Amino acid sequence: MNVMDFVWLGVTILAAVVEAIVPSLVSVWFVPGGIAALIISMLGGPAWFQILIFLGVSMLALTFTRPLAKRLLNRRRERTNADRVVGATGIVIQDIDNVMAAGRVAVMGGSWAARSLLPDGKIEAGTKVRIERIEGVKLMVLPVEAANQEEKGEMTV
Repeated sequence: MNVMDFVWLGVTILAAVVEAIVPSLVSVWFVPGGIAALIISMLGGPAWFQILIFLGVSMLALTFTRPLAKRLLNRRRERTNADRVVGATGIVIQDIDNVMAAGRVAVMGGSWAARSLLPDGKIEAGTKVRIERIEGVKLMVLPVEAANQEEKGEMTV
């Protein structure tokens, strides 16, 4: 074994160890490149060709396997609490008044600051509302009746 054999063996092992330690995909792409360069080195190929093979195989591995790996790893993405409340129904527990920057809604066991999407910006306590979206840490809500009318195209907000 010559010096370059040890270099490529070291690169391959280092890339594998870093990948095992780091929780995200960082260096796995260099493992096949290191193995390919090690094979070329053991066959007596020149150093410039070993480097070329290392870079080429690593780039191919990155190009063709990264999208697949990302898709497989992101398949089980959990929705956050914020994602879960959009579309849910809640109850106004403190009058909503956009001018006064006041209002709270109880939804899914939590209490959130809320603002009205109605033109007058007011919704009374006790009203059932649907969460349309979140802006910052505030729920943007419509009374259930108004939300249903909007879906039917009878109301513009």
